[in-house]
Amino acid sequence: MLPKTTEMIAAVDTVGLAPTSDHLAAVYFVGAGPGDPSLLTLKAHMLLSQADVVLVADSLVPPQLLQNVRSDAEVVGTAELSLEEMLPLMIERVRSGKAVVRLQSGDPSLYSAIYEQMQALIAAHIPFEVIPGISAFQLAAARLQVELTVPNLVQTIILTRISGRTQVPSTEDLAALAAHQASLCLYLSARHVRSAQEKLLQHYPAETLVAICFRLGWEDEQIWVVPLPEMARVSEQEQLTRTTLYVVSPALAAAGAESHQVYRSRLYDPSHDRLFRTGKAESSSIESSQPKT
Repeated sequence: MLPKTTEMIAAVDTVGLAPTSDHLAAVYFVGAGPGDPSLLTLKAHMLLSQADVVLVADSLVPPQLLQNVRSDAEVVGTAELSLEEMLPLMIERVRSGKAVVRLQSGDPSLYSAIYEQMQALIAAHIPFEVIPGISAFQLAAARLQVELTVPNLVQTIILTRISGRTQVPSTEDLAALAAHQASLCLYLSARHVRSAQEKLLQHYPAETLVAICFRLGWEDEQIWVVPLPEMARVSEQEQLTRTTLYVVSPALAAAGAESHQVYRSRLYDPSHDRLFRTGKAESSSIESSQPKT
């Protein structure tokens, strides 16, 4: 947890307000979601429509997400910019009284490189706010029509990546995480898919399914569901090197038509007591015949 310095408190105390006709000059880190404009939050829509300046990660965010930006707003693509080029721009615009939206793909809490941006803004006494977005793993589950935490089967979701240019701590090695056999969502790993497959197969059964999700939310979105040993072959065959998410989970098989097992939560079991409902002594035949958590 970061220490609450005087600079941080001063910055945080001024955020939380959205731009209006007399808007608050600040930086707004907005999660663009995986790419579908209809999956932006209402707050993200509002901020984009009222911002004076929009810095967009244009290699990862489709142009359709900018359709409601003001015609007189300054729009800056950041695909070719370094942090040292972006930060002075954001700081200068806020100091001149403008509301700046930094539009980032997915959710800002995951692999978004906003940590260093926030630290620099705190040091410069620039107020900011973070607006969450839908992450690719959430849209993947929706597209696949699966619950990644199926009662009595899997109750943990791991979001991770394999080591590449950005090194993963040794305690978070993919093979060690695979030992949990949880629902594992693998980001930023398509270029190292063979190594990832090898590590996953050390612990997941070979029949485990993996969903290979390419450019979720974009117009050219594609999803392949294959056995884990086919993960690398299909990725290479389709020439997937970026914007690809892998979802490895026992839940994928449980959701399939071939599954004869029903995994039921106790939440709506009539025999289960909870705050707003008193449980009944007997369950119906279908309820009593299925496993409970």
